[in-house]
Order: sequence, then C-alpha cells, then structure tokens
Amino acid sequence: MDHVQLLFAGVLVPFALLASCAGTPPAPTAAARTELAPSGILRVAVFTGNPVIGTKDKASGELKGTTVALGRALAAQAGVSATLIEYTAVAKMVEDARTGAWDIAVVAFDPGRRGVLDFAPPHISVDLTYLVAPGSNINSVAEADRKGVNIAAARGAATTLYLERTLKQAAVTPAENEPAAFNLIKEGKAQAYAQNRYMLLGLAQGLPGARVLEDRFSSAEMCIVLPKGRPAALEYVAAFVGQARQSGLVANAIEDAGLRGVSVARGDK
Repeated sequence: MDHVQLLFAGVLVPFALLASCAGTPPAPTAAARTELAPSGILRVAVFTGNPVIGTKDKASGELKGTTVALGRALAAQAGVSATLIEYTAVAKMVEDARTGAWDIAVVAFDPGRRGVLDFAPPHISVDLTYLVAPGSNINSVAEADRKGVNIAAARGAATTLYLERTLKQAAVTPAENEPAAFNLIKEGKAQAYAQNRYMLLGLAQGLPGARVLEDRFSSAEMCIVLPKGRPAALEYVAAFVGQARQSGLVANAIEDAGLRGVSVARGDK
C-alpha cells in the first residue's frame, strides 16, 4: 500500500463507513444545504490543468470532465443550481478556499492541504509516475532519485508536495502550472516530470523520445473538497460520493472523459 493510501486509512475511515451503507442519500438538511451552497448556487471550482479533474474545450470554452459531471449531479441532488469556475493553477485554487471563492472542488489528497481543505472520500484513483526526457537513462522511479536529477512539477500540486517530503537526493523544480512544468523538460532544465500516468502518456506523444516509466511512486486519490468549517455539508458530500461510486456515476464520468488508466477509487478508504 502506497504512502498516500496509508494516510487515507486513518483520515477517512468515518466517511468510508458512511459511504459503504449509503444508497441514495436523503435530501440535505437545511444546515447542510446552507453550508454546501451559501449563496444558493453551488460554485464548482474546476482545475483544467489536469484532464483527470477537468478540461476546457478550446473551440467553445465549455468546461468539461469528471468534476463538472459530479458537481452538476451533486447540485441537482441537493436541489440547487450550479455554476462553474475555471482554475488553471491548482495552488491558486487551493488558496482561494481561504476566502470562500468556491464551494466544492476536486484535488488529489495530500495531508499538507488539510489546513485549508476538508476532504470527502476519494472517488478516482490514478498512478503517479515520471515522464523522462528524450535520451534519459532513467528507467525506474528509484533511478530518478539521485543527485543531479531535477524533477519538474507544478507548484502546489499533490505530486509536488509528496515529492518534497519523500525524495532523498533528487531535487524538485517547481513551475507555476502544468504546462510550465512540461516546458522544463522540453527546455532541458529538468530530467523528469512528475504527474499522473494518464496526463503523462498524452504529453509523451508530443515529445519524441520521451518515455513514461512503467512503475509508480504513488497513486493520486482524487477527492471532492470543501473549504474548512462546513461539517454538515461535508457529511452530505461524503454520502453523495459513496452513492456515486456504487451507482456507476463516477465510472460513467471517467468513461465519458475518455480517461485511460484511471479507475474508480475503492470504497474502503
């Protein structure tokens, strides 16, 4: 079991128990609805820098993906309307939770975010690994952790936070967002780029000679999050997630988004 998965065992047990017995969650209490959508509209923050979480159609500007599907379903179930707010930098999105700029978002679980966010149980799981630069002799995750290796990652991303805690010899080279992190590889300023496998496989197609490693350093567990201090809403969202996993809503959202190598998170977190 990965380090990130172990953390979930202690953090989310109460929510796992709730989700495991959830059928269709009842209508939210007045307190839960007020906490979930204080303005009367559920403001769904959508991070479009990671296609596992969300995307933006270049032609129409429409926001799409798993967060959009689940956010709209949650709003409908709670009896409120939904509005979508795009973020292109995850660090900015997390920081905006402090000001209540949005009501729900989706990020990968990391204990370093618990001072700002409250996490529902995970609904999506995906491997975290490296894309290595053309001509690199790095063939495994372990081989990347050596002196002189710079690993590109987006500032504030769960991958960055995790690697900053766990790397022993390699150095994390943070970039402002995901495209900037990938550019560090293309410009020869980093030897590896850390992200989820789905995203890296797509990027590798545009950089001849780049490779995505077969093994992984962890797995990302994507969770619906709320700004801290909304306990009734958090309980309601936790029940929604359990039902969404069981009903096939999460699986359908993954399929509709065309996400390879991405799976529904297990219900025992």
